Amino acid sequence: MTPTIIELRAGELRLALRPDLGGSIAGLWIGELPVLRSCEPAALEGARLSGCFPFVPYSNRLGHRHFRWLGREYKTAANFGASPHSIHGVGWQHAWQVESQREHDAIVSYTHTPDDGWPFAFATRQVFSLTPGGLNIGLSVTNLAPHPAPVGLGWHPYFPKRARSRLHIELAERWEHDATHLPTRRVPQPGIDADVAYLDFDHCFEGWQGPARVRDELMSLRLTSSLPYLVVFTPPDRDIYCVEPISHITNAIHMADPAAHGLRTLQPGEHFEAWMKLEVGRV
Repeated sequence: MTPTIIELRAGELRLALRPDLGGSIAGLWIGELPVLRSCEPAALEGARLSGCFPFVPYSNRLGHRHFRWLGREYKTAANFGASPHSIHGVGWQHAWQVESQREHDAIVSYTHTPDDGWPFAFATRQVFSLTPGGLNIGLSVTNLAPHPAPVGLGWHPYFPKRARSRLHIELAERWEHDATHLPTRRVPQPGIDADVAYLDFDHCFEGWQGPARVRDELMSLRLTSSLPYLVVFTPPDRDIYCVEPISHITNAIHMADPAAHGLRTLQPGEHFEAWMKLEVGRV
């Protein structure tokens, strides 16, 4: 099958998209330098290997592939290897359609029909806008089900770990988790300000204020978003790390008060949207 490829350029920045692979970003470069984990778009083999993909209609782990909603039990399909949970929603597993494409911007969309991955119909859209100073992404979802539905949004950007890659984020609390990475309790987190090589996080954080700052010897980046929570993933044994803006706490749908932990309830036809901005420069 011929891949669907979109390329945008503005100043030194080049953005390559693969709508057919989960609405994902194949690469973002400043000149020849990768800003996100990047490959030429035709070489990308899947959303999980991309530079960034969207979370819709929930982020991170949905505990043990089931949930209860409006008095009814639902199951969701395995979608992440041997994990006992469903992960990252379903948008990343489907082809998105190109609605429009111009020199500096593009719109892609996906309409979900209820299946074993997610039981409620929805429509979602991403809007990409590239400027000489950075990338703006909008993500929206509309409930197409005939009844209220739970919804969450977010993104999974991967950053290349280079010499002296440093992460600075103002935070308040961190969610500790069990062996399967479901959250268990909140503990104080006075922020992150360290060389990524010395960090070992795979946690959800609250109290995010200001930009998340990424910097190394070649590039600086400010990540901002309308979304209030972050997942930070800094595996010591890999050459990438992640700073993921999200709308709700991991597994919020199983918490006593899902809305208090960010999960939205959309009425039929109701709309929820979010944005993420990456401001990029050379050092």
